Amino acid sequence: MPSQVVTVASKVGLHARPASLLIKASAAAGVPVTIGRVGEAPVNAASMLSVLALGAKHGESVEITVADGDNSDTILASLVEIVTTDHDA
Repeated sequence: MPSQVVTVASKVGLHARPASLLIKASAAAGVPVTIGRVGEAPVNAASMLSVLALGAKHGESVEITVADGDNSDTILASLVEIVTTDHDA
């Protein structure tokens, strides 16, 4: 399972627009995707409630993991781009 630790770039963290973009992309991935703080239990990245409950703030590190499957690395790269882009600028 490919995974990557990234820093949340949006000024509001993973709330509102950034969370919505991440959730939609995760749901469309076709394979399970999780996100969580390093060392903590990950949550389903396709669940709005789970991602918002994570409460990831600007500048915090999170780990995104994509289950093995077709294009897992490409899916991971697109999710990393969402989290590492400031959508509030």
